[in-house]
Amino acid sequence: MMRGESLPRPTMPFLGFARLLRRHAFAIAPEQVIAFMQAVMLLGPRSMNDIREAALATLAPSPDRRGEFEAHFRAYFYGDAKPSVAGDEADETRIKDDRGTREEESQALRQEKGGELSSGLEQLSSRDFPRDPDGLGSFRRRLASALPARRSFRTARTRSRGTLDLRRSLSEIVSADGDIPSPLLRRRQIVPRKLLLLIDVSGSMKLHTADYLKLAHAAVQGADRAEVFTFGTRLTRITSALRIRDCGQALARAAALVDDWDGGTRMGPTLLAFLSVPRFSAFARGAAVVILSDALERGDHSDLETAMRRLSARAFRLSLATPLAGDPRFRPATAALRAMLPVLDDLIDGSSVSSLTDFILSLGRPAPAAETIWKRVS
Repeated sequence: MMRGESLPRPTMPFLGFARLLRRHAFAIAPEQVIAFMQAVMLLGPRSMNDIREAALATLAPSPDRRGEFEAHFRAYFYGDAKPSVAGDEADETRIKDDRGTREEESQALRQEKGGELSSGLEQLSSRDFPRDPDGLGSFRRRLASALPARRSFRTARTRSRGTLDLRRSLSEIVSADGDIPSPLLRRRQIVPRKLLLLIDVSGSMKLHTADYLKLAHAAVQGADRAEVFTFGTRLTRITSALRIRDCGQALARAAALVDDWDGGTRMGPTLLAFLSVPRFSAFARGAAVVILSDALERGDHSDLETAMRRLSARAFRLSLATPLAGDPRFRPATAALRAMLPVLDDLIDGSSVSSLTDFILSLGRPAPAAETIWKRVS
């Protein structure tokens, strides 16, 4: 989170409270801890209630854990009996940010049951990837111009068809002793949208993991604002590893970062964990989000449905690429797929790199919603 030794002594109790919450699986980003301390300083504080209100406003516990938060606050600051916390640590989704080596834990997640081809059990392992050519040079070169674009809030000078740059125009008039020169114009820039890839590395996706990571490496190399996460039973950000130009070295670095290769899958809980970290969920805002997964969620799919709805609300375009769609007989017939289909913009074949590259390069072009297409097929 941050080094306590570099902070003034009066701030240590507040840092300690944030650490306590993190030990009990509250998803708290370092930025929230800093905001908590700044809020306490701003309020004075005049009473313990001020500290409590600052903690609620900045650390933002979810409504279903508000009672647990209050119990921890009273136990820490008032010395009340330590509250009992339900949940097994083995069922918590762990988050690893490649900006550092520290893991961030989200809220305790319930045990999943069911599913023939996927498992929710955590199995930590490592992977080695072959150093063979990826053949994605054309994809890298075309990606930046193919991504959907948006109008930036930043402006650039233009000679025509812009808005008047009043400040600079007035400055020019003053410099010219009152003469009226040609007005200076500015226009909002057009920039490509972010690309966010969420890659399933569970055991049921083992045959496709290497190809997906090569595609992700090419995407990070070709686009300025691409982000890549892997998920299985844990969530790991691997963007910095994929910024290494050499593909073999980049995949080796990514392999060292990810702990849950070829294990179980908790798709809903890990996506909720992604959304629970403000800095991560900001990556999805206005982005083209592509999830590479078979979407074989075990047991109750309510977490997955909630996560997909929240992702859809943030994203410019939400797509699911599943290798199962490579079979002509495939239909979105599982309960999880039927639940998420209304919020998906695309449900496409993810069984080959060529189909995925063609799809990603077409993200800038409009297309019918996934539900409309699959209703026709069915």
